Amino acid sequence: MTTTVDKSSPLRKPQLVSTDQPPLKKQRTKQRTVSDLNQVDQLKQLTTVVADTGDVNAIKKFSPQDATTNPSLIYKAAVMPEYASIVDDAVAYGKGDLSLTMDKLAVAFGTEISKIVPGYVSTEVDARLSFDTEGTINKARDLIKMYNEVGVSKDRILIKIAATWEGVQAAKQLEKEGITCNLTLIFSIAQAIACAEVGCTLISPFVGRIMDWHKKAKGVDGFAPSEDPGVMSVTAIYNYYKKYGYNTIVMGASFRNKEEILELAGCDRLTISPALLQELTNASSNVQQKLDASKAVKMDISKIDMTESTFRWMMNEDAMATEKLAEGIRGFAADIVKLEDIVKGKISAKF
Repeated sequence: MTTTVDKSSPLRKPQLVSTDQPPLKKQRTKQRTVSDLNQVDQLKQLTTVVADTGDVNAIKKFSPQDATTNPSLIYKAAVMPEYASIVDDAVAYGKGDLSLTMDKLAVAFGTEISKIVPGYVSTEVDARLSFDTEGTINKARDLIKMYNEVGVSKDRILIKIAATWEGVQAAKQLEKEGITCNLTLIFSIAQAIACAEVGCTLISPFVGRIMDWHKKAKGVDGFAPSEDPGVMSVTAIYNYYKKYGYNTIVMGASFRNKEEILELAGCDRLTISPALLQELTNASSNVQQKLDASKAVKMDISKIDMTESTFRWMMNEDAMATEKLAEGIRGFAADIVKLEDIVKGKISAKF
């Protein structure tokens, strides 16, 4: 042991310092690199990840920013034993009124989800109102009122509406009232432009269902991710929005595989099923940004003046969009009827 002077001390008192030991090595803290992250975590660095499910437990698992539901997802969740109490509570609330019970059920699931995600929760109006502007507006107001009753602010809720012309007009009025909207079942640029021009908060352009249609029409088994018609549709919508400065959020939806998701990395939001979120969690390959707003503004894209007649004509000329929109509305309506049948049985047993 030798005596040295500690010059860092203001009194500079002699201190005993061991010179027999090797100098301490700097401890290195390992920095997480992109290669250390799974694909969900990488994707979250490029886009906002949303859970596409009504299963509360699945949402907890993946910690998304937002969550979306639809009649099909609510039906699947409502028949799961762990959510029986939510259904029973809605039945008690409705006191025999089927419509009121159905609205309460949607709000009850949304309320539980709002406790988990920090952002938006999408709740869909009855698909059978897809061609009824006033009916959609009134239903949206009823849903927001129910959310207010349980302390969920309307700025946490997106009212989900099918992107028919009538649905777009309903959203126009609701947005003026401060009720934010998610226009869904979007299969064409015409629908997307109409939504943006009335100030919709968010749109859900579908990917997988577009691919399904083209696979069948062309008799092929699939497409390369960059050539996937659904991916190309969402990309075109995203680029148009960024080119012309629309604030409406683009949230790609309805994915059939994780490659479609990765091909849209950089999109404002992507709503993803639990099964595909799990696949992305299990993978660690590098995720590259595919969509870029700064590049979109420089693109040569023609502006379209969207009127009702233009909207209807463009939809008429797009067989895929016309068929898939109608099919989607029918599908959601059918699942509402299935759920109503379950609820009717519970109402009969209780009242």
